[in-house]
Amino acid sequence: MTDTKPLRLVTGLIHQDSILSSYQSLDRNNVERRRTRRAAFITDEIQANMVADDRGQAFLVNFSVGRPPVPQLVGIDTGSDLLWVQCRPCADCFRQSTPIFDPSKSSTYVDLSYDSPICPNSPQKKYNHLNQCIYNASYADGSTSSGNLATEDIVFETSDQGTVTVSSVVFGCGHSNRGRFDGQQSGILGLSAGDQSIVSRLGSRFSYCIGDLFDPHYTHNQLVLGDGVKMEGSSTPFHTFNGFYYVTLEGISVGETRLDINPEVFQRTESGQGGVVMDSGTTATFLAKDGFDPLSNEIQRLVRGHFQQVIYRTIPGWLCYKGRVNEDLRGFPELAFHFAEGADLVLDANSLFVQKNQDVFCLAVLESNLKNIGSVIGIMAQQHYNVAYDLIGKRVYFQRTDCELLED
Repeated sequence: MTDTKPLRLVTGLIHQDSILSSYQSLDRNNVERRRTRRAAFITDEIQANMVADDRGQAFLVNFSVGRPPVPQLVGIDTGSDLLWVQCRPCADCFRQSTPIFDPSKSSTYVDLSYDSPICPNSPQKKYNHLNQCIYNASYADGSTSSGNLATEDIVFETSDQGTVTVSSVVFGCGHSNRGRFDGQQSGILGLSAGDQSIVSRLGSRFSYCIGDLFDPHYTHNQLVLGDGVKMEGSSTPFHTFNGFYYVTLEGISVGETRLDINPEVFQRTESGQGGVVMDSGTTATFLAKDGFDPLSNEIQRLVRGHFQQVIYRTIPGWLCYKGRVNEDLRGFPELAFHFAEGADLVLDANSLFVQKNQDVFCLAVLESNLKNIGSVIGIMAQQHYNVAYDLIGKRVYFQRTDCELLED
């Protein structure tokens, strides 16, 4: 009898400013413009009060769809479960750097019928004149995608320069797509726990490791799918609601100071309001007012007399100061999010502050005005961690590490 190892599909997460993202023109002006926009994405999030993908994806997954295979670059999003890419014919499509997939030229593409058990059973379930299953995906920033729900072969490029083919993957073939996309990505890879998500198809575990959100030259960022995903570090329970991963945040510390916050501030009500979501598609972190105010007061106390505050009238309450994070905030006290059952997510200055421009840095934690969801832990707070989700055990693990050390 031969033991079969659980699937462990390791694929690189490509920084959108990296030379690895070779489909995009990388002239100097373009790269510098995109580096400046990285901080601007946080500004946009604040002004839009949004929770889902900010559409300026920092990290993209490279795979091919169909036979013959057509390369794609898609953003990852733990707040949704659907994989979709733009498809021809395009009624409304945004610019992307890879070829737009044409299902009529693929020998393995199959439209799902309205009567298929895979076609979502919901009030929004729709069909076209050919009795084909139609999907409609929408995101909190106003981005949308709609088209045919279908199955197709997906080929992932692995970290060891090999490939893994997953046949008959349920995906959205988007013929009408709108949103704040940046010209590179061709769709979204949802990592939520839906029955038809790629995560569920490949097992019950996934993880991602982000080394540095602002370093396009760091090449060890990775996404791992399958039951062979390693579960290491401290862990806390999660529950899913409306496709989001909710965790129990019990408190916040700055250095040795535990902030005076009632834990009920971060709880989700029986009606579904409030709570704390882990999200890979949001850059900054947003906290409910009664959790944010004590943090804001403590940060202001620590920097008072050391830095000159900068006021942005279009974003009231955003804590911004003259200075440089890498030079002026060395030794700044770390912030710790304390989750249920002893798991901590610890942020150093580079995860707590964003360099808005050459001479101004700002706190990357903001007061939340989000509808329904009270607080969101964004991807910037998850830098320098391997974050792993066990969908059966319903736990999320935080392992503080250099992503390079995770490579086999």
